[in-house]
Amino acid sequence: MDLSQYTLFITANLPYILLILTILIFIALLVFISISIKMSRLNKRYRKMMIGMENVNIERLLLEHIEEVRQAVTKVNNLDEKCRRLDDIIITTIQNVGMVRFNAFEDTGSDLSFALALLDQKKNGIVLSSIYGRSESRVYAKPVVGGESTYHLTAEEKAALNKSLEKNS
Repeated sequence: MDLSQYTLFITANLPYILLILTILIFIALLVFISISIKMSRLNKRYRKMMIGMENVNIERLLLEHIEEVRQAVTKVNNLDEKCRRLDDIIITTIQNVGMVRFNAFEDTGSDLSFALALLDQKKNGIVLSSIYGRSESRVYAKPVVGGESTYHLTAEEKAALNKSLEKNS
């Protein structure tokens, strides 16, 4: 094809070519407006973020915040470890107490005798009994493992143990 054929083609189709160029310019204008709006929003967000931050190095500021986060994570990990240790200790501490007061002898009043059950989370512990009399007092301790004692328990001691076991449930 020589140059004259191009010229004839362009002149014959000039309205269509102008229409296509107009549409392309209009699309380019829309893209430009869209990019301009997005840039304006981004600029507003940047200004909002930078309020009160004149002459501040953003990189240094971010590094300082990262260091603060690392320190916070370290503290949280330390606290988590301490909580785990406390959880292990708590299992063996006295958590459930049951007490029954009673009169051991008819000639004494005021329910001065008692049975006291002290159990941990695993239902292990002791039952203490104090028998109060006018002339003497006695204290007995009986071990409890898994909510049961290998020693014979009195009715009052069993009642104190049951009260403690009810709290353990």
